[in-house]
Amino acid sequence: MRNLSDIEIIESVKRGNQADFALIIDRYKDKGFSLLKRMLRNDFDAEEVLQDSFLKAYKSLSFFRQDSKFSTWFYRIVYNSALTFLSSKRRRNEKDLSSLEDHLELSDAGVQVYAESENVAQFVNKMIEKLPEKYSTILNMFYIDDMSLDEISKITGLSLVNVKVILHRSRNALRDMVLKHNYNEELL
Repeated sequence: MRNLSDIEIIESVKRGNQADFALIIDRYKDKGFSLLKRMLRNDFDAEEVLQDSFLKAYKSLSFFRQDSKFSTWFYRIVYNSALTFLSSKRRRNEKDLSSLEDHLELSDAGVQVYAESENVAQFVNKMIEKLPEKYSTILNMFYIDDMSLDEISKITGLSLVNVKVILHRSRNALRDMVLKHNYNEELL
């Protein structure tokens, strides 16, 4: 069987071959789950939101205009679903009131995470998790998921300039956190 494009699969689903949507699920479940796991920091919640995202995408296929790649359109659904989930899980006001400095503090538990980390990559991932969600999500999309700035902009609904600013601030916040706690020597 030849490798079908996303558009061919979507057209088949629109024609009534609903089972073909399983091909889309297989194609995007791992990357979608990875993005959600980093945003939600919980496997169970990530699975739940991913299922919801696929359901939303299936129900909205008729609205997919092919202005962008299907993957970008789908990851925007995933991203927005995660944000909706997070906002329903805790009050946004608490998050807005907390300063970046609050997120950068490493408690004794943070020092323990460093001590228990098997390697530098694992430790850096743990440090990224300490950043505010918007910062960690943009860093992960850019460096882990290898998405372009333009694709991140489309997924998040932020302007390209705003994505660049957040990526810059995220890098600086991560650097500051490492320097503040004197982990720079361990990372070299």
